[in-house]
Amino acid sequence: MKRSIVLIVIVLALAGAAIYQNKGKHNEALAASSDMLPKPGYTAPTLQLPNLDDQPENIGGKRDKLLLLNFWASWCGPCELEAPDLQALSKKYGDKLELYGVNATSMDKERQAREFVDQQQFTFPILMDRDGKATDLYKVNQFPTSLLIDSNGVVRERVTGVISKSKWESMIEKWIAVQEDTEQKPSA
Repeated sequence: MKRSIVLIVIVLALAGAAIYQNKGKHNEALAASSDMLPKPGYTAPTLQLPNLDDQPENIGGKRDKLLLLNFWASWCGPCELEAPDLQALSKKYGDKLELYGVNATSMDKERQAREFVDQQQFTFPILMDRDGKATDLYKVNQFPTSLLIDSNGVVRERVTGVISKSKWESMIEKWIAVQEDTEQKPSA
């Protein structure tokens, strides 16, 4: 009888230790998955999406300029609110910044997205995320969500929601200056 009680206590202790250890691994897995979020300091996922003319465009990866990637939907009120600022930023920084609008077409109606582009008079490229792959890879679950990505493909800023045009200008100018400074330094 005494031996049975000792055996039960040992089994319960081992089971408790296993549960405690697995709980730690579960928390580590959750932490790792949140690190997968394309956030400042992390490499932006690369993929190809069709533009409004169904021509493929590459996003992510190395480029010649800073990239502003804006995820939006035609039914999104805040997206409509920020649209004029994005168009103005595209015109102002066009020589030093690429701006791509990524329509969450898998959650939108393509006809309405095209009408939105026409109404807003966008002159920057609009990409269609028809299968939701870009939205998933970039972990976008709110609109608008924008990422500022440097020429090496590293995310420098992630903005969820609408910010002022002056705040955008400040961020863009900061990262353009950093990029120009990096390009001017001779490599060792």
